[in-house]
Amino acid sequence: MTQTAYATDSNPFSATLSNLTPGTTYYYKAFATVYGTGDYASQSQTFYSATMSFSTPEANGEPALSGKTGWLELPAEADNNSSYFVDWFSSGEVRNYSYLYDKSTYTSYWVAYPLTEGHIGGSRNGSWSANPNLSQSSQINIWDSSYGVNYGSTTSDGYDSSKEIYARGHQIPDADRSGVSSMQTQAYYATNSTPQIQNQFNGGIWNSLETAVRGAIPANDTLYVATGAILRKTGGNESITYIHPRNDSSKECPVPNYYYKVLLKVKRNSSGSVTSASAIGFWLPHKPYSNSSDWSSYAVSVDQIEQYTGFDFFVNLPPDIQTAAETNSSWSSFSSF
Repeated sequence: MTQTAYATDSNPFSATLSNLTPGTTYYYKAFATVYGTGDYASQSQTFYSATMSFSTPEANGEPALSGKTGWLELPAEADNNSSYFVDWFSSGEVRNYSYLYDKSTYTSYWVAYPLTEGHIGGSRNGSWSANPNLSQSSQINIWDSSYGVNYGSTTSDGYDSSKEIYARGHQIPDADRSGVSSMQTQAYYATNSTPQIQNQFNGGIWNSLETAVRGAIPANDTLYVATGAILRKTGGNESITYIHPRNDSSKECPVPNYYYKVLLKVKRNSSGSVTSASAIGFWLPHKPYSNSSDWSSYAVSVDQIEQYTGFDFFVNLPPDIQTAAETNSSWSSFSSF
């Protein structure tokens, strides 16, 4: 599509374009035509600027793929720890999720993604595999089988699948991408797994929380999610359990002491700018929970989770809106926003 807009005797000048496609990069040049006077009135010369570009927002008001620094789910950039690996996956021109992976601990400390009704609604259908963007030496081999370690043990010796086990716990859940098979496949990369207690955590309270999160997706809009596994709170000295997985017994794989989620919903004006927001966090020590429906008791403010983790969430919000949103710890206030 080509459009031309004109302005006369204006410096600077502007142009209004219409019928642009969401999530698309457009290229443009400015030009000026100079006309002669007197005997040279019939002569003219046109000068062109360098080629420039801009990207239109996606249909729901989010920045296009090329503008990922503006994605609302992204935390602030990680520090320069040489073992950190920050990456993201997409399905065509639609982003899937971003993550911060520590190659020294085989742990994604956060996984951030947009969540809409279009992402969910399918069945569980995936096979674990190695992350193709990282060497397998920087990953735990959970694609050949699960960790193969019982809860309370550190090795696969005497493993009994009928007893409580460490499961391959998704960071971005399978069900949060079950509506798009190509996205769902990427949720089964080893970098998206941590060892989670199965029966009274992964299959219990954590699953109930994940189900509640999907129920909070705004109609015809986006829920922004960051979820992660934490070994120690900022400045903490908690002991860490290390297991030796069946297929990578020479590696020490830490069992996270905590899991968290932070959620964001926004409202926009007609031009797509964010005018208000609501956020909430959940912080759960990694242990068995007898009551899987008690997930709302673990709601805290995003400010609190930032103190625990040292990460700065939702930094692409306008600062005043971010500050106000991150103080909320009420699930009812968040869900009704």
